[in-house]
Amino acid sequence: MAMNASNFIRAAGLIGLSCVMTACSGGIIPQGGVATASTPSRQNAPIYAPTSNNGVSNNMAAEQAAKPIPATPMAAMAAPNVKINALTSAQMGVVNGPDIGSLNLGNENKIAGALASFKTSCPGLLRREDQSGLTVNADWQNACNAANNWNGSARDFFSTYFTAVQIGEGKGFVTGYFEPEILGSRKKQAGYEVPIYARPNDLVDVDLGLFNEELKGKRVRGKVEGSNLVLYDDRAAIDNGALAGRGLELAWAADPVELFFLQVQGSGRLRLPNGDVMRIGYASQNGRDYTGIGKLMRERGLLGPGEASMQGIVNYLRRNPEEGRKIMHENKSYIFFQELNGEGPLGAMGYPVVGEVSVAADPKFTPLGAPIFLSMDRAEPNGIWIAQDTGGAIKGANRFDSFWGAGDRARAIAGGMSARGTSFIFLPKEAAARLGVR
Repeated sequence: MAMNASNFIRAAGLIGLSCVMTACSGGIIPQGGVATASTPSRQNAPIYAPTSNNGVSNNMAAEQAAKPIPATPMAAMAAPNVKINALTSAQMGVVNGPDIGSLNLGNENKIAGALASFKTSCPGLLRREDQSGLTVNADWQNACNAANNWNGSARDFFSTYFTAVQIGEGKGFVTGYFEPEILGSRKKQAGYEVPIYARPNDLVDVDLGLFNEELKGKRVRGKVEGSNLVLYDDRAAIDNGALAGRGLELAWAADPVELFFLQVQGSGRLRLPNGDVMRIGYASQNGRDYTGIGKLMRERGLLGPGEASMQGIVNYLRRNPEEGRKIMHENKSYIFFQELNGEGPLGAMGYPVVGEVSVAADPKFTPLGAPIFLSMDRAEPNGIWIAQDTGGAIKGANRFDSFWGAGDRARAIAGGMSARGTSFIFLPKEAAARLGVR
């Protein structure tokens, strides 16, 4: 897609939740149950719709992030001197990783899911330019041909067609995201009075590379006033009515905190008063820089022990509504949505992102569509994943944002996910040989 959540807002946090600390994509396929809604009041509405089973929890604000399952990460391979200012993996340096057959890729379902997502990604792998400099399209041909007709073990597939490589020092950092479901309505009514806006028609995208070759790949957004391009309205201005009365209301949320966190995730589901679900996804962004409120709150000493997670941040915002509104306004970035039909939001490659299979990565350091292996100090993210998405704050080598699906488990894990350890990329053997690794 031209400019979706995957292209602009896949992001990460430094206190345990990528999406609260920075910003996230909506490239997701939901997993888990859904909720049964009742008409809420803005004051006491839960941040996610109530449920009685495996759907969204009765009161997000009362929940805690999942307790980490500790693990011992693998030692990284000895690496050559790493170029500090390297702009791609090819510039940073690549060394041979462990034999794939020796790695614990996860259970059979996880590995099979990775094979399925790799197969889905193959058309993109065969036509997209690899910004990392590690591969060319033809390198993926044999693996993709085999994936289309593979009848054997998924584990054997990866060990047969790929070589594990380490980028630079191999020090990985992983955060998490999930798909939220909140209470919403297609029309404004009592209890549903927070507008969810579509993209304004005066929001202008500018490709700076058209004006200066040195700015190739750089874009800005704003609006035209007279003969000048100026900054677009920020979150505070929009919340205070800057877009009201222009017919941009796509839907109405029950709670501004709910909407804030749905914007952070980049897409989600609205549980309508009649019980139906309306899916919305990223349409654009106002061009303002993202400020992770979790980082601000931590620096100001507002988060106590055990609150360095999305759940802890939500608890604070609920306890302090007026101050919470001001804190949310410090994030000037604002997301505009569109209604989604069919399979759901897509990742940066244009394919569905799958819970517990897909990660966001920096395409300058990880080929989009490539399998990766994580060995972190938390057990939950360990194993094989497929890089199918990108994000504005997912930057650098060995930096990933893991998607966990929807529902209670996904929210609890993603809400506190912050793991460090070692990561490897699986490259086609043809590419590894050309790079001098075996």
